[in-house]
Amino acid sequence: MRLHCYVIARDLGFAPNPFYGVCTLATCKPDIRARARVGDWVLGWGSANYSLTGRLVFAMCVERAVSFEEYWANPEFRMKRPIMNGSLKQLYGDNIYHRKSEQTPWLQEDSHHSLPTGALNPLNVVTDTRVNRALLSRDFAYWGGEAIEVPEGARLRGDQDLAWRGQGYRYRWEPELVAEFVAWFRGLDDHGYCGDPAEFAKHHRLLPGFRAT
Repeated sequence: MRLHCYVIARDLGFAPNPFYGVCTLATCKPDIRARARVGDWVLGWGSANYSLTGRLVFAMCVERAVSFEEYWANPEFRMKRPIMNGSLKQLYGDNIYHRKSEQTPWLQEDSHHSLPTGALNPLNVVTDTRVNRALLSRDFAYWGGEAIEVPEGARLRGDQDLAWRGQGYRYRWEPELVAEFVAWFRGLDDHGYCGDPAEFAKHHRLLPGFRAT
């Protein structure tokens, strides 16, 4: 069991997507999507962009890993497909890649990762599809803009600090530290969707007719 820690530079509810009772990482972070195994944990930490450095935005225990084709075709995740004129939750859907066969190009739905016109964004397609794998979990907690502090006993061990602040990501941690974090997480009263993405507050202030859900 490993913890994959990284900083969420932009908290939109897109990567990860914590809605509809399932936390999914289906875009961005191709190295984490490639490396994480079922039973591993993915931890997203806050960034200075939101004055949340060192706070935990979300944690998920990976329960399933599926291909983009499987993710797209599964009716269980149809609600994760983006609806660009819907609520913010629908607008930031991450179920965006599919193709007719392995020999045909990827199709990218009009989404947060498309061009402003709705056309396919080649750069995002290359980055996202470099690893044809989406991580899924119902065993998660997402605090978003209400990111929480993790007690030192569940976060620090020697010179290791799970509250990742650097570039990229890290997954090599002392086993005792991993166990302490998981035990702390299991003891929390609240799990699942616990707070809106940090960016939703900006929409709430600026957009008439704001709908988070």
